[in-house]
Formats: sequence, C-alpha cells, structure tokens
Amino acid sequence: MGILIKHGRLIDAAVQMDRVADLYMDDGLLVEIGTDLETREKNDLVIEAGGCLVMPGLVDMHVHFRDPGQTEKEDIESGSAAAARGGVTTVVAMPNTRPVIDSPDRYNYVRFKSAQCAPIHVIQAGAMTEGEEGLKLADIKGMAEVGVIALSEDGKSVMNSRLCREAMQEAVRFNMIVLDHCEDIDLRGNGCINEDENAVRLGLPGIPNLTEDVITGRDILIARETGARLHLCHMSTEGAARMLRILKEEGAENISGEVCPHHLLLTSDDIPRDDPDYKMNPPLRTKADKEALIRGLQDGSIEVISTDHAPHTRQDKSGSMRTAAFGIVGLETSFSLMYTHLVETGLLSILQLEEKMSRNPARILGLDCGTLQSGHPADVVIIDPEKEYVIDREAFVSKGHNTPFDGWKVKGKVKYTICGGKVVYKEEDAE
Repeated sequence: MGILIKHGRLIDAAVQMDRVADLYMDDGLLVEIGTDLETREKNDLVIEAGGCLVMPGLVDMHVHFRDPGQTEKEDIESGSAAAARGGVTTVVAMPNTRPVIDSPDRYNYVRFKSAQCAPIHVIQAGAMTEGEEGLKLADIKGMAEVGVIALSEDGKSVMNSRLCREAMQEAVRFNMIVLDHCEDIDLRGNGCINEDENAVRLGLPGIPNLTEDVITGRDILIARETGARLHLCHMSTEGAARMLRILKEEGAENISGEVCPHHLLLTSDDIPRDDPDYKMNPPLRTKADKEALIRGLQDGSIEVISTDHAPHTRQDKSGSMRTAAFGIVGLETSFSLMYTHLVETGLLSILQLEEKMSRNPARILGLDCGTLQSGHPADVVIIDPEKEYVIDREAFVSKGHNTPFDGWKVKGKVKYTICGGKVVYKEEDAE
C-alpha cells in the first residue's frame, strides 16, 4: 500500500526545498513529489496535509532507552513509541544500560528486540570500554562486525587519555563515529547544578564549565591527531561552542556537535527551587552560555539538536537535587519546543530547524534518510504548525515523566509519523 500526502508544505534542507506539493511513497521508499498527484493503487492511503509541514522524520542522535536492565524507567517499545509520537523516526540509543552494551551479543539483544517491537529505527551505540569502567577497550572489532556504527561512553568520559586515544584509533579503523560525553569527573565532584550564584541561592554544590571544557579540548585534540569522527554530545558551555566554531572556521569536517532543547531554553536562573526536574548533566548553565549555543546553531558551527532523552522513575527524581538522578525526557516535546521558541521567534528558519533535527544528524551518521527526495527511505513527519497545546507529562507514552516543561504552551503538533512507509503514529483527532 502506498501513501499519498496531499497539499503539504514540503520542507527539505537537503535541497533547500520549501514548497506546497504532493508526496507519494510506496514499498518503503519515497517515489515522487509533484502537484495534483493521484493514487496508484486502489488501497493507497491518502492524507490531506493542507496547512501542515511535511518533513523528513526527525533523527535523534542521543537517547537512553534503559534496555536492558532498567526497563522500569523505559524500554525499547515505550521509548520507540515516545519517539514516534514526537515525529522521530530514527534514534541512537546510548550503551550505558545494565549490563553495558559492550559486546556483539549485547548489541544483538537490542537489535533483535528492536526488530520485534520498535515502530521506528533504533541504532544502538556500543561502549568504548568494557562495562564503561574506563580500564580496557571494549570488543570494538566484534561490535563493528555485527553492525555497530557508533561508540560512546555516554554518562561519563574515558578519563584515561591513552585509552581514549586508542578507542578513537579503533573507531577510525572500523569507520565508526564517537559520540562524546565530555566531563571531567574529578572537576564535577558531587555537583548537581551549575557553579554560579544560583548554586549559592539554593545551597547546592556546583559544576563548573571547566568540567566540560577540559575534556572537550582534550578530545578535540585527540580527534585531530587520529582523524576520528568525533561528535560532541549535549554541549552546554560558551567555551565548548567557541572551540567548535574555531574548528569549523578552520574547515574541520570530522568534528561536529549537538545541543539539547533544555540548554537552549533554560538557564540556572530558571530553577525555582531544589527541584530534581531541573537536574540534568551537563547542568543548566548561564544566559551567556545559552546565547552562545544559539549563535552556534545560527552560524552552523553547531549542526545538531538532540534530546538526551533520559527517563527515570518518580522515585529516582524525587527529593533533593543532591541525590536525585540526572536527566529529563525529551522525545515527545523536542520539535514543538524548538519550533515555538526558535522558529516562531525568528531565531531559526524552518529549513534550519529541519536541518538540525533531521538532515544533519542523518548525514553525520552516514544514513540515507533525512530528505524527501525520491529513492530515499519513506520516513516522514506531518506537523500542524498552528496547533497550540499544553505539554502534559501525564499524557506521555514514555515511562519517564521527568520534565521541567510540564505546563508549557507550545505550537507545532505532530499529526502523523511515517516510518518505512508505514504510519507508526497518528494523532487522535487527525483526519
């Protein structure tokens, strides 16, 4: 069965397309863009998308599905459903599960389970070191042989510089990308909030920008020496943004970076009290840091917006920020938050937003999606840009409800998500 989308506003940064047209797809692939297209088979599905944005499905390079080992927080099925509801058709899941994804067998567990229950594409990253203990390289060769395309030690950094260098050399050898969590654990200490006057106001231990900047600088140097493809995860500081901008001005093509919605919309000034829903790693920084990240998106030096979707149980996010878990969820709210606060305010164009949330992550990962052009995967999201709604954590399909954005009014509601030519999410009131 084919799908014909009629009268939508097609947005495709890969070819700088922004036009009203029809889009036809069949057999899992995009087939044709044109005007007054007609169905080709009697059972084709026709979707009227007048007034809606029609874009390539979003690609989120940074999520935590907690499977295996912590499925009370999230699992592949619930996380994938949350992604589909948010218009995301491809995710990269981090390996800091229990046990850690550091071997071919553990990678295959996720691969086989995803094939059985995930409505979207789940790409599982492998750990850089065994158990993410930072002592010995994981079986990188074995993981590459079964299809792992990305390495990460997410949740921490490989603090041993020699071992980090060896991991990047292996990544080059097997054509893998390194997704880099930059954090000097000794500088972080027991911090739980940015080190500024708000930490003093709330009486909480702080995390300085240097925690991120030191490892960012080190890993950039290692990547330049080894030639590794390095992607800086969840950037949060002005210093990291400045380093990446200098690299881009010098023409570096093997190093990229991402920023998360919460670091673009909130600062430590917005933390009202000792509230674990505002605890994430890296922490909410200052207004100067936030503005530097936005400038990075605008000038193209920061190429990706990802969520760092990090679901937790209510118990894990209760009590004080001192003891609660780091992280917030984001898959179901990322597009609407970014559309409302970046596009509607004129900070980014809709083409730029699509580029950051679909085209660029697909390109950096070496995937064939992230475009609406003929012959590419039929991964598409249809969004009503005028539909306003209030974010309600209790309506999330993710098992995690930990978000500081509960109650925010936003625009840009996902109406349909199509993955591999199949409708995997349909809003209840969609025609």
